[in-house]
Amino acid sequence: MSNKILIVDDELSMREFLEILLCGEGYNVDSAPSGSEALNMLNVNHYNLVISDIQMPGMGGIELLKSIKEIAPATEVLMMTAYASTDTAVEAMKSGAYDYITKPFKVDEVKLIIKNVLEKVSLKIENLLLKKELKEEYRFGDIIGVSSCMRDIYDLILQISPTKTNILIEGESGTGKELVAKSIHANSDRKDNPLITVNCGAVPENLLESELFGHIKGAFTGAVANKQGLFELADGGTIFLDEIGEMPLQLQVKILRVIQEKEFRRVGDVKSSSTDIRIIAATNKDLEEAVKNGVFREDLYYRLNVIQIKLPPLRERKDDIPSLVSNFLKKYNNEIGKDIKRISSEALQLLLLYEFPGNVRELENIIERAVALEKSDVILTESLPSKVRKKSATTPSIGMEIPASGLNMEGIMDEMEKGLLVKALQMAEGGKTKAAKLLNLSFRSFRYRLQKYGLDNEPR
Repeated sequence: MSNKILIVDDELSMREFLEILLCGEGYNVDSAPSGSEALNMLNVNHYNLVISDIQMPGMGGIELLKSIKEIAPATEVLMMTAYASTDTAVEAMKSGAYDYITKPFKVDEVKLIIKNVLEKVSLKIENLLLKKELKEEYRFGDIIGVSSCMRDIYDLILQISPTKTNILIEGESGTGKELVAKSIHANSDRKDNPLITVNCGAVPENLLESELFGHIKGAFTGAVANKQGLFELADGGTIFLDEIGEMPLQLQVKILRVIQEKEFRRVGDVKSSSTDIRIIAATNKDLEEAVKNGVFREDLYYRLNVIQIKLPPLRERKDDIPSLVSNFLKKYNNEIGKDIKRISSEALQLLLLYEFPGNVRELENIIERAVALEKSDVILTESLPSKVRKKSATTPSIGMEIPASGLNMEGIMDEMEKGLLVKALQMAEGGKTKAAKLLNLSFRSFRYRLQKYGLDNEPR
C-alpha cells in the first residue's frame, strides 16, 4: 500500500506543485486549501504524513498541527513557512512536528525529508505489528496470559515437551493444570497417540485400580469380561493423573511399579503387561507436606516430580484478566448466541479487585453467567455476581493492589477509557459534543478516542 500524504496550503500554485512532485514519486496525494477542510479530511481518511503551511487565514498551521496530534497522533506533520523564525520552529517542534522547511525550498531536499519521515512511519507500523504478534504469541494453545510468569511457563512447556520426563504440575483448583498437560502432550512426539485423563479424586477408591489397570473376567463380582485399563489405552501416549494427592497409598505402590518397571498387572491377572507411557501428574495439595504426614509415598513423589511446573493463582497475575475476559466473552457469545461487544470499565475494575478463590475457572463461570444475563451489548456491573460487586463498596479503585508479576496497565487503562466514553455518550443521550464536555475533552480529542476504540458508530 502506497504512503498517503495530505498537503495543506492556501496557495493553489503550491498545492499543485507539491501534488505533481509527490505523485511523481509514487505517493498517494490529497490536498486541502485550509486547516478546517484538512481536519474534515483527516476525520474520514488516514494519512501517513501531512505537509502544512504555517501561515494560513483562519486556522493556522500550528493550530492544525495540535489538532492533528489529538485526532491522529500516529500521523507525522511537516511544516512549511516563508517566514521562518526561531520562535515558529521551536513552537512547531514542541507541538509535535517532525520537521519544518522554509519556502522557497530545494526539491531534492524536500524529497529526502519526506522519504525519511515516511520511513519513520513505516518503522513505527512495523513495531506495532511486531508487538501485536508477540502479544498473540503469548497465547499458548488454550492457555491465555501475557504476564511474565505465564510467559516463563510457555517457555518451559516448549522446552520439556519433547522429552520423556515425568512432570508434576502444582497449582490451586481452577488454575489450568489440565490445559498445561494437554499443551505438553500436543507439543511432544507422542501427540499422535492418546492423551488419557483420570481424576484420581473423582473415581471411588474400590474402582480406581480397575479403572487404571483394567481387570480380567471373574476378578471380582461383576467382572463379566476382560477390561482394558487407562494405562493400557494410553500406550504410546500420555496419561494425566489429575489430583494425584487423592490416590490411596496401596495404589501409589502400583503407580511406582509402572514408572520403574514399565509394566502393570490387570486386577486378577498373574501376567504383567508392558506399557510405554509418559506420566503427567497434577495436584492442588502440598505433596511435600503430604509426604511428611505419611499420606503420600516419598519415592513416588520424587519419581513424579522430575520436572515441576507451578501455576500461579489468578490473583497473582491479574494483568491477564482483560485477555481472559475477552476470550471467554467470544466463547460464550458463540455458545449462547449473544453479540456482546465488550465489558464495561466499571465491571472490569471490579474483576481486577476480586481475589478469585476459584481462579480462572471461576472467572470463566462469571463471564458465562454475565453473557447469559446481560440484556445490552456491554457487560455491566449488574450482571456480575454479588460477591464480586461487593468490592465496589469495600475497596476504592485507587487502592488496587499490583500483583508480584506486575500489571498490563495500558490494557487496563484502555478498557477504563472505553467505558468512560460509552458512559458519557449514554449520559449525553448520544450527543458527542455534550459527551466530550462531560469528560472535559475537546470535540476532536473525543472523536479521535471514539475512532481509536471503534466506537464512532455510536449515536451522534
